[in-house]
Amino acid sequence: MQNLPGPLREVVEQLSSLPGIGPKSALRIALTLLKMPRERAGGVGQSILDLREKLCLCDDCACLAEASPCAICGDPARDSDQLCLVPEWDALLAMEDMGVFRGKYLVLGGLLSPLDGVEPGHLEIERLRRHLGKGTVSEVILALGTTLDAESTASYIKNLVESEFSEIRVSRLAQGIPVGAEVKFMDKETLKQSLVYRQKV
Repeated sequence: MQNLPGPLREVVEQLSSLPGIGPKSALRIALTLLKMPRERAGGVGQSILDLREKLCLCDDCACLAEASPCAICGDPARDSDQLCLVPEWDALLAMEDMGVFRGKYLVLGGLLSPLDGVEPGHLEIERLRRHLGKGTVSEVILALGTTLDAESTASYIKNLVESEFSEIRVSRLAQGIPVGAEVKFMDKETLKQSLVYRQKV
């Protein structure tokens, strides 16, 4: 990449610093931008700048929005007694794409990870306390995943809710064998989770 002209090399370096984009992909994107009409390339650049200028965090759920409260928090048809905790905004999008959940959300802003220096103070724990302190939430749903960091975060939140808001129920998304899969092809950990979190039929 050192043989590239300076301005092109700069764009490639900036793009390749983004997650999931390597130097070759960054070069392809940069060359595509270079071939675009000036107005279109300028539009791409302006839309990136607008991301920072036109988006904010919702005061209620901490998700990205054009205004606060966001459309979900401002929807009177949403059920205020169910609060679904997700680690990041993209997890909220995945939950919403199902079109099933009609409660509200709280974006934690990550997961606890002591090895990476992510502690409770780095997450939206105080915002969670404020929500629960209003007295409208009867169930906290943990939609955090099944990684070690997700498990430690779930444990921390469960302990917090049980100690400070004992009347609130804590649940989590079901874990185990995915739809359409066969038992004989499952790894031991998935089978273990399926057995531990089995359901009555």
